[in-house]
Formats: sequence, C-alpha cells, structure tokens
Amino acid sequence: MTNYIKYRIYEMLPGLAVWTALTAGVILSFKSPLVIIYFIILFDLYWVFRVAYFVFYLLLSWRSYQTSIHTDWRARVQSLGPRANKYIHCIFLPVYNEDEGVVRSTLDAIAAANYASDRILIVLAGEERQKGHFESFAARVQGDFEKKFFGFITTIHPKDVAGEIQGKGSNLHYAGIKAKEYLDVRGVAYEDVIVSAFDIDTIVHPSYFACLTYLYAQHPNPTRASFQPVALYNNNIWESPAPLRIMAFGTTFYLLFAFGRPELLVTFSSHSMSFKALVDVGFWQNNIVSEDSRIFFQCWLKYGGDYEVVPMYLPVSMDTVSDPSLKKSIVNLYKQQRRWAWGVEHIPFLLWNLPNHPEIPLQKRLHRLWAQWEGKFSWCTTSIFILLFGRLPLWVAGDEVRRTVLFQNTPHILDWLMFCSMAGIVFSIVLSLRLLPRLPNSRRKSDWIFMLLQWLLVPVSLICFSALPALDATTRLLFGRYLGFNVSQKKRANYTAHPDTIITSI
Repeated sequence: MTNYIKYRIYEMLPGLAVWTALTAGVILSFKSPLVIIYFIILFDLYWVFRVAYFVFYLLLSWRSYQTSIHTDWRARVQSLGPRANKYIHCIFLPVYNEDEGVVRSTLDAIAAANYASDRILIVLAGEERQKGHFESFAARVQGDFEKKFFGFITTIHPKDVAGEIQGKGSNLHYAGIKAKEYLDVRGVAYEDVIVSAFDIDTIVHPSYFACLTYLYAQHPNPTRASFQPVALYNNNIWESPAPLRIMAFGTTFYLLFAFGRPELLVTFSSHSMSFKALVDVGFWQNNIVSEDSRIFFQCWLKYGGDYEVVPMYLPVSMDTVSDPSLKKSIVNLYKQQRRWAWGVEHIPFLLWNLPNHPEIPLQKRLHRLWAQWEGKFSWCTTSIFILLFGRLPLWVAGDEVRRTVLFQNTPHILDWLMFCSMAGIVFSIVLSLRLLPRLPNSRRKSDWIFMLLQWLLVPVSLICFSALPALDATTRLLFGRYLGFNVSQKKRANYTAHPDTIITSI
C-alpha cells in the first residue's frame, strides 16, 4: 500500500463514520423503529448531561474571566523586575483585502495597550495576489506607526508557490521566515520573543500583552506552551444579522467551556506562543487550511507530547463575517463555519503521525485522537440526531409499535429532556448580554429586544450553520475534494469597536 493510499484511507475514516451512523439511523428507523426510539431517548438524556457539563465548566471559566479582566496585569509585570523588560512581542497581522481602516484600528489598539510599545515588533503580512491593494496603504501605515514600536516590517507573500495552499497559513509561514531574518540580524534570542498571530481585525484587550508577558515569564517552561485568549466578535456585533450573532456567541462560549479542560485545549484563531517553538517546528504549515490549530499539534508532536495550551482569560475582539447584504452574510457564515470544520483534516494527520511517536504514552496519544474525532463527529451529527431521529421513527413506525407504552410516551419524554437542556440556552443568553459592548449611537434601544429574541433561532442555526457546514467539510475530505482557504468577508459600519468596549458592559 502506497503512502498516498494509506493517507487517503485515513482521510476517509471520519466521513465514513459520520455517514455510517446517519445511514444506519435512517434504515433502522424504518426496519426497527423501537431500536432508534431507545437510542434517541438515551442520546437526549446524554445530551442533557452534556449541557449540564457544559454549563458547569462555562461557569468556572466565567468566574476566572471576571477575575482576570479586573486584575492589574501591568502591576504584576512590574513585580517581575528587570527580567520583564527582556521580552519582545512579535505580532503577525496577515492582510488580504481588508480596508486600511481595519488595519489602523488593530494597530491603534496594540499601541494603546498597557504595555511598553517599544517592546513590540509588528509584522504586517500582505499577499502578492492583492499586491496593489496592500501597497496602496502599507507604506503609509508603516510610516505612521513604526516609531511607536520596537520594529515594523512588511512582507508580501508570493503567489503560486508550489506545494502551498494560498491562504493565511502560507502567508504566516513566509512572514515567519522574514521575521526570523529580522531578529537574527539584531541578535535577539528566540526564547525572549513571544509571538502573537492575529487576524487583521483583532482588537486586543488593553491588558493583553501585560497578561501574556506575566503568564509567559511565570510558566516553568514557556517555550513549550501556547497561550489562548477568549475570542469575542464584538467589533461589529450590533450590525450583524441574528444567525451571525448566535454563532459568534456560540464560538466564544465553547472556547470558555474548553478552558475548563486545558488538557485537551487546542489553539484557535488569534493565539500566542514562543518564537523558539515556532522556529523549531518550521513555522506554520503552508499547505493546510486550519493552521491556527495545526500549529499546536506540530509543537505537541515535536516535543513528544510535552506541550500545552494555557488558557488566557482576557478577550480579543474580532469581526463577524457580516455584509450589508443579508444573503452574503449568510453565505459568509456558512463558509466560515465550513472552514473551521475543516479542522477534521487533523484526524488523518494524527493517525499518520502518532505511531511515529512512541515517546508519547499510548493513553495520551489516544486521548488526543479521541478528543479530535469525537468533537468533529459530534459537530456533524448531534443536531441531526436530535432533530431527525427524534421524529422519523415516530412517523414511520407500524401499528404494532404504535400500540406500545414506550411509543406513546416517547414524545413526552423527549420534550421533557429538551426542556431540561434549555438551561444551556438560558445561561448563554445571560452571558451574551454581559459580553455585549455598548450600544452604538447609530442603533436603537429596541435592538436589545432583538438580542433576546434571536435565541429562538438556535435550533435552525445549529442545523444550518453548524451541523451542515461540518458535514459538508467532512464529506469533502471523504471524497478528496479538498477545501481551499476562503477569505471571510468582513465589513463594518462607520463605527469601530474601541478596546474599552470589550469590557465596559461586563
């Protein structure tokens, strides 16, 4: 068996597992409806326990989040003494077709942070595919900001490089090499450089770099750790359609939930890490879509499992994929969720590489693999199981089954279990209101009502903008229809979220 065929089999396994489960459920609904009725009752009961589990860890993380945003991180950094001044923050900002205003608002937030900006290196990374657009403002932006920072360099990632997937990962890979050259000339030790890879629309919390510096300095082995902030999507949340807001909050809450189990945490979107680790693994992979989470697995394997993600209970705020056109916003959301679900590509990667790392305990390897596989499987199937198999066997069951006590009571049992699971939505509603930034002057106070009513769309959103794009991504991998990197279109109105709005309403 050639390596290509073996890897293709690994790529097919997640999709085969998902479609086998869905197909078997449909067939059994007709052939043995009682079996599916028993299954869905047990599954819904399991779901209620999962919701309780989710709320428990979300509450723990929320308390840590509240503590962190009210902590004087600058004072903590000063308590480190002279060693706090040796660290340099290298911030990668990949750009594609974003407006100059978006770039400037991100740089303004970085410059305004409660941290010495002369210890910050900016890497503004453009694409040759959009060279004209990038060069139309890059020099002007660099001229306005470079005196505020330790350094400011711009890079242009060449297009059509053999073996690359055009996208954020390949851009970051190229920019990382250029940053290494810049630091080498100045003799900066890699261990003293803390990297942050941000989406270009990222607005950092004012204490972000102070908190990051303190956590890095206090970590017993900081070059073996990534640092994950809380991802908010507050920049344009008030102008975004309801489905985008629901999925944005869902992403934030899932990340907070994951913080409660750091042993399984993986980097997501904007994150930070040691430059030494980045160099050791050869920078971000340039031939995949999910570079933000793959960089963790690169490091985890490189260091024989001795690598972790440290929860950082401070927020960074980004844009939702909103567009003035509702239709385009919906399409953008679907594509964004599908791109995130393309993280299913980590499963064949792990299946291929884990046998080559016997230094990692078998239980630890299997735990990581199971976490990825179960997570992607549940992403594809949970909402469909609840919706489809909670109804289909009841519709197609024969008279003999319909006369059973179980059949007659199943709708009431399922309704009661779903009512219990509503606790998760209620808790999410409360937290979402606490996380919202100030209402812009351009919006009406009645918009608060829509922020509440939008949660009625949760069942539809979970199917259309969670399960279906995840199923789409998994099926594409099954048939070898590889997903390229689609750029999320993000447009704002005339206002821009100031860093203070991240925490004002909390």
